[in-house]
Amino acid sequence: MKIDRLLAITVLLLNRGRWSASELAERFEVSAKTIYRDMDALCRAGLPIVAHQGIAGGFEMMEQYTIDRYWLTAEEMGSLVTAVKGMSRALDDRELDMLLEKVKALLHKVKQGYGKGYAYEHGDVKIGPGSDRSRPPVVMDFQPWGQREGLKATVSLLKKAIQEKRVVSMRYIDSSGTAECRTMEPMSLILKGNVWYVQAYCLEREDARVFRLSRMQDVTLTNRNFEPRPMPLMERMDWEDAWSDAPEQEVVLWFGPKARRRAADVFPAEQMELLEDGSFRVRLIHKVDEWFYGMVLSFGDQVIVEHPEEAAQEVRRRAENMLKRYSNLDRQLSKFPL
Repeated sequence: MKIDRLLAITVLLLNRGRWSASELAERFEVSAKTIYRDMDALCRAGLPIVAHQGIAGGFEMMEQYTIDRYWLTAEEMGSLVTAVKGMSRALDDRELDMLLEKVKALLHKVKQGYGKGYAYEHGDVKIGPGSDRSRPPVVMDFQPWGQREGLKATVSLLKKAIQEKRVVSMRYIDSSGTAECRTMEPMSLILKGNVWYVQAYCLEREDARVFRLSRMQDVTLTNRNFEPRPMPLMERMDWEDAWSDAPEQEVVLWFGPKARRRAADVFPAEQMELLEDGSFRVRLIHKVDEWFYGMVLSFGDQVIVEHPEEAAQEVRRRAENMLKRYSNLDRQLSKFPL
């Protein structure tokens, strides 16, 4: 709708600054002529939009201009409360607790704007019109099950190091399983799914690195300060092909019926072909690397690699090596008395 697009354009200009007509046209999937008409409509509505000519030209809001009104609806404010609650469960952070209280206060003010009849519950704050709904439509909990004890303390320590610009020392378990001593200048904490990472400058490697917190041991905050270096901006963390040198290839896996529930957590439904006996086949393009072999072996006897053959042979070799470990179980256990 046009009114939604006009509102979105206004928010973009307030938040980011200058936008070209082509950028806005691409973002909203309309023509540049439509954007020019939208700008004309916003100007006629009294918004102080400035147009700049030339290669670096575009539209921007006049400096110091603000809109003293609540732009978020009660439901949108409720979503912010939900997100902050999820983060506060994952972190022992007083600042997040304070942020949660501030957002709740804003939510309460927005709710008041709807009048006394507004009684929709969102968490522990009423935010909607007369309704029997007593639960939020979305719950976010970033606290993973089975998280290693002490990980929250590591997150808090790294957050303090980032704020105070202090060097951190640690022992880090690398891809070969070796624990190496490292010192780093932490820049950003990253929560990817339910896994914590830290983007940092590694003083030993003299380069930017991303470390997984669960592989960090003996993490210590030193008294050395550092000046932040230019680092790649990370608003999200995407998979990089350089992290695995294995080539992508077609993979076909057969799974037994008992594996269906867990396989649904790993593979999208369109890759799963259900067979008459309840088993199913998965076809995908994937890198056959350490992650792949670990994933396949985790399904035990409920999976067979049908293609490629060399991957099936490698799974067999690894399974045979595991079997050898248990070939003389009594003798093995006698080496490790309780």
